Amino acid sequence: MTGARRTPPGRAGRLRLRRSLDVAERGAGLLERKLRVLRAEHRRLVHAEEAAARAWSDLLSEAETWLLRGLLLSGQQALDAAAAGIGPAEATVDRTASLGVRRPAAASVTVPARTSASAAPTNTALVHAEAVYARALRAAAEYAVARDAAELMGAEVLSTRHRVRALRRHWIPRLREELDRTELALEQAEHEDGVRRRWAARASGR
Repeated sequence: MTGARRTPPGRAGRLRLRRSLDVAERGAGLLERKLRVLRAEHRRLVHAEEAAARAWSDLLSEAETWLLRGLLLSGQQALDAAAAGIGPAEATVDRTASLGVRRPAAASVTVPARTSASAAPTNTALVHAEAVYARALRAAAEYAVARDAAELMGAEVLSTRHRVRALRRHWIPRLREELDRTELALEQAEHEDGVRRRWAARASGR
């Protein structure tokens, strides 16, 4: 802030500084309230991310267990034949905006059904593996959404915290310092003006 050049002298400058200081303090208060809400929401999203990560990891571990059993029972060729009948999955992500943050809210994954012409898995272990991998894929999408949402909210927390610090540690102290200087200069000017008037009154009386 280069107040000496931007702030007009005298009472007009003091009034402008008071208004600027009031706006800055109210803005800092609003940002601090927003920061408390953001932090609470960020904690909630982090917990949701951790839960989604655990769910994905558990399902992936279960799917790999069934896959290993299927491979031991029927070999790699049976797995390749079963996998050939499944097309690529499709995922869509819904987004939302809250507290000024646009973030993913939910994901839906569509796993295409096996075609009638494709070979079915040759053992129940591969059937279970196929089903659990589909669930793990949906869980992975949910985890990705939760992680992205937590990261975006965390970035907003940091940004808001930096803005609060800039106001509280730099902008508001500068305004107060300049207001103090302006008020001191006005007091001095008024005192000098009073002295001049008394001298003028005495001279006029004589």
